[in-house]
Amino acid sequence: MTASPDTAPQRRIAHLDMDAFYASVELLRYPQLKGLPVVIGGGRRRIDDMLGRLREAHPDYEWSEDKLHEIPLDFFPRIASYTGRGVITTATYAARLFGVGSAMGVMKAAKLCPDAILLPVDFDQYRHYSQRFKAIITDIAPLMENRGVDEVYIDFTHVPGGQREDGRVLARLIQKAIFDDTGLTCSVGVAPNKLLAKMASEFNKPNGISIVNEDDLVDMIWPLPCRKINGIGPKAEAKLAKHEIHTIGELAQRDLYWLKEHFGKSYGAWLYDAAHGQDDRPVETESEPVSISRETTFEQDLHAVRDRDTLGAIFTKLCEQVAADLQRKGYVGKTIGIKLRYDNFQSVTRDQTLASYANQAQAIRTAAGQCLKRVDLSRRLRLLGVRVGSLMKLEDWQAQGLRAEEAPSQPYTESLFGDDVYPK
Repeated sequence: MTASPDTAPQRRIAHLDMDAFYASVELLRYPQLKGLPVVIGGGRRRIDDMLGRLREAHPDYEWSEDKLHEIPLDFFPRIASYTGRGVITTATYAARLFGVGSAMGVMKAAKLCPDAILLPVDFDQYRHYSQRFKAIITDIAPLMENRGVDEVYIDFTHVPGGQREDGRVLARLIQKAIFDDTGLTCSVGVAPNKLLAKMASEFNKPNGISIVNEDDLVDMIWPLPCRKINGIGPKAEAKLAKHEIHTIGELAQRDLYWLKEHFGKSYGAWLYDAAHGQDDRPVETESEPVSISRETTFEQDLHAVRDRDTLGAIFTKLCEQVAADLQRKGYVGKTIGIKLRYDNFQSVTRDQTLASYANQAQAIRTAAGQCLKRVDLSRRLRLLGVRVGSLMKLEDWQAQGLRAEEAPSQPYTESLFGDDVYPK
């Protein structure tokens, strides 16, 4: 329904999700792969290497980046030939029909769809197209919340056309503008709030528009599994299932006090509101980061003793990268943390709170090193990460007449991975 001139406009929030974004960007470059099962992952793109192999395989043809659409299908590697520990970033819808999905190991995906074409990632290209489609959106509807490289929330409420057909007219306009400029499709959900809009954007993919109103809750939302609510993860889903709660409708039938008793005061209240479609979060055009982190997954498992030099160098580089991110973004942090993932895929984290704020690599490594002493380093490691939280704007910290924690002049830790990087 459309608001009359005499009534206040209804709140209309849209969630826009680019369809298989990474894969779709690759298909712009390789249109000959449209309709085929394609997965993105396994490593980063080296376009010069590809051109070199093309010239070697087809020496009679002058290959260049503007002729990639002419590459024959039999030249592209199949996922069955992949060896390594990479994971899939995304997959085309044709590949998803075989059960292939994001975050799946490439080797596992090869068993499901061995003939799928494997393309390496090209983050520079994805960021380029991300900036393009977001610029198009803000030209039409300025109140946009960035939720990552391929999705945004948009406040339609006061935008011309945002109330027509409950937001469908404006959603269609944005879809067309993005496609005309980039050749990419997106799916849009429009609802009274962010919670319902995000769910709606999944209803009609790809290139779909779905509208959810408050009176659609019973028919469109309650039959869905609880996991469809953004914020209910595997652990919460399993706990709900133990209480015979499988759908959002079944969750909505539970009493508020019962949910608080079994899930905690805060999370229980949120579950109650979410099941009833309640969400008053605004669309935030700018949001402060909760933390800044860097992590890396190793090509092969590493051991703290046998691979100490390699691990020490990686550890220090991560600290330096986090410090550079903090300085570039203008933050200092007070909580330093580490993340490890062992060869059995078990993950552990440890945090330490500093007496003062810091944004220097040495100070971060000192604290992160202390965290490392509190974890088991006897197992082989698959992943290592460093995080800085409890952030404050550097200018705000300095305005209080305080200083960021100084870097130590001496080596900041005893050897943790056998590698004291900063010299005496």
